[in-house]
Amino acid sequence: MSAVKENEIASCIRNAIGGYLNDLDGEKPGNIYSMVIQSVEKPLIEVAIQHTHGNQTQAAELLGINRNTLRQKMKQYRIK
Repeated sequence: MSAVKENEIASCIRNAIGGYLNDLDGEKPGNIYSMVIQSVEKPLIEVAIQHTHGNQTQAAELLGINRNTLRQKMKQYRIK
């Protein structure tokens, strides 16, 4: 992935988190880290699986994770 794409993704995340915090209107946020990771991880895995036409080995390689880790995450997020 190019540096330009990484910056675009980081910018989107910064904007989304900033908007989320502003929308809280003084309420204390809880567990933002987990919320963000889950919000990003599921669609990331779904796109990788779709891009590789369901090939879990290729999707794991694309994501840079172990195939067993991918399978665990797919089960966790109920991705088929």
